[in-house]
Amino acid sequence: MSRTFVYARVSTIEQNPENQIREVEAAGFAVVPHRIIAETVSGSVAIAQRKGFSRLLEKMEPGDVLVVTKLDRLGRDAIDVSSTVAKLEAMGIRMHCLALGGVDLTSSAGKMTMGVINVVAQFERDLLIERTQAGLARAKAQGKSLGRPPALSPDQQEAVRKRIENGQAVSAIAREFRTSRQTIIRIRDHA
Repeated sequence: MSRTFVYARVSTIEQNPENQIREVEAAGFAVVPHRIIAETVSGSVAIAQRKGFSRLLEKMEPGDVLVVTKLDRLGRDAIDVSSTVAKLEAMGIRMHCLALGGVDLTSSAGKMTMGVINVVAQFERDLLIERTQAGLARAKAQGKSLGRPPALSPDQQEAVRKRIENGQAVSAIAREFRTSRQTIIRIRDHA
């Protein structure tokens, strides 16, 4: 007989996972209290690094069911969520998400749903990259300097070049200007 587990995650200590647990019970899942894992951890933390979720995996066996209220309880990254669902499926555990109509994400319909979610997430990543590249190109066309500002001013860079020409050691110059050897070498190589 399959057992039902609940994973309820909140991001801050001000939040309470009780609403998620009630939502699962209202959906008709009978859950024994010792099969509810609630933890306070940011969604940006990979699920493999969450202590509560690791404890949950140790308790679960093939045929068990894991219920979450929303996919973002598993993580904010679609790749992390997808790999978690695949891992659960490989363990023989069914995964239900209430926000997706309670669909079992390890079923054919659930896999299709996860596929659509992954495609949309990849599309959003691609759009972000395109917008970033367009913004960088526009800034460059306007003559704006991109990247981190130089460690040394143009006058300091000229002073470094003169010291190098006079045979002063790179390490000594770096100490004098309170910067890294790599910065001095970069100035030397661009001279």
